[in-house]
Amino acid sequence: MKKTPGNNKVDEIDYSLDITSEVCPLTFVKTKLLLQRMSPGQVAEVRLKGAEPLENVPRSVREHGHKVLSLEPEDPAKGKQSVHRLLIRKQ
Repeated sequence: MKKTPGNNKVDEIDYSLDITSEVCPLTFVKTKLLLQRMSPGQVAEVRLKGAEPLENVPRSVREHGHKVLSLEPEDPAKGKQSVHRLLIRKQ
């Protein structure tokens, strides 16, 4: 089980999406299409990379009323250049 900020617990990831090779605005478009297929309460893991997606995708997810559970680099030593894992709970 993974603990995330705010004491949110994720027992299971229902969907995974890798958008590391995409650029904005396709990064959020693909994330939004995934969220539309999900049921409320389900969790998605989105792998993303690059300054724009790191800023825009979590912000857009929140603006659409969903909960960002965490956003963490896979390799913290690389900082913003690392692939990041974004966990989202559909509301």
